[in-house]
Amino acid sequence: MNVFDRNINFDALFKFSQISHSTQLHLKNVYSSLAACMLVAAAGSYVHVVTRLIQGGLLSALGSLAMMVWLSMTPHSPETERKRLAILAGFAFLTGLGLGPTLDFVIAVNPSIIVTAFMGTSVIFVCFTLSALYAKRRSYLFLGGTLMSGLSLLFLMSLFNVFFGSVMLFKAHMYLGLLIMCGFVLFDTQLIIEKAENGDKDYVWQCVELFLDFITIFRKLMVILAMNDKEKKKERK
Repeated sequence: MNVFDRNINFDALFKFSQISHSTQLHLKNVYSSLAACMLVAAAGSYVHVVTRLIQGGLLSALGSLAMMVWLSMTPHSPETERKRLAILAGFAFLTGLGLGPTLDFVIAVNPSIIVTAFMGTSVIFVCFTLSALYAKRRSYLFLGGTLMSGLSLLFLMSLFNVFFGSVMLFKAHMYLGLLIMCGFVLFDTQLIIEKAENGDKDYVWQCVELFLDFITIFRKLMVILAMNDKEKKKERK
């Protein structure tokens, strides 16, 4: 029998038997909102990089944080759904705007890094998301404590590097941070599933969690690739 004659059952490939039908519908809302957030964030980055009408920086970071706090304080209900989606869009726009300074740095090094980093982030995010969806339920929730300890370690490394200014420590921070955020994709995805199975259908806030995972991975991957590219250019000279 010719192996190439076999038919691939794509329906079975994307069938998650351990996840209830209502939760699968909920996940569709989460990832649809996430896709919309990506487009709005791209628009925010475009405003900074191309139009220069508004510059990302401290104010955009504070505005993004304020939007996130406002969203968390607005209760989830059918009556507030449109309002919360509007707040989510504002949060995504300001987050994309806040990427502006990093994008400026990367463009000065090599503009093609942005596309490479985005594609790399997309592959990482999709692979770890599928791993969480196909894995046994709650199997990655044990990572919570380890990931929070990792964030504490990253904070301490940043604090120490304020005084030492070590390039090696900064690189270690970037690589370790990238690894931790990949873990958060696994953890957050399974946590969202468990919340949905237990009746928490707040897809807007759960979209924020995944959106922050994606943006953080993208930012760190851009910086890592840009630093590596700069080092290669120095070696050639």
